[in-house]
Amino acid sequence: MDEEYQILYVDNPEESAWGIIGRGVGSYNRQEAGDDKFQRLCFGLHAPDQEIVGGVIGEVYWEWFYLDLLWVKEELRGRGYGHRLLTIAEQEARQCGAKNVYLDTFSFQAPDFYKQHGYQVFGELQDFPPGHQRYFLTKQL
Repeated sequence: MDEEYQILYVDNPEESAWGIIGRGVGSYNRQEAGDDKFQRLCFGLHAPDQEIVGGVIGEVYWEWFYLDLLWVKEELRGRGYGHRLLTIAEQEARQCGAKNVYLDTFSFQAPDFYKQHGYQVFGELQDFPPGHQRYFLTKQL
């Protein structure tokens, strides 16, 4: 008699299940669409004492750059660090073969910042979170 498969909650997926599930999806994607030439990008903004006070994280695959996170500590905003982080990440993505970039941001975060850098909205979810919007933006590199 076959044992039944179970679906169980995983407390810390990044320590176990994340890798297994991710590798499974990655393997299938490569079969269907070819090598994605995946590369992670991460640049940190470090204070003089080496504390990380901002940074940008993203991934390049299939000639696209997904800008996952860009953050600058509140008291440092408006000084050009966000611009510099975005510019450096886009340059590195180009060197990795990316021809386009996409991201998502909330209405209370930085949609205008990205629009000032040439990004265009291609999708929007209303009331996500309630009272706000989630925007999806893209641009050619």
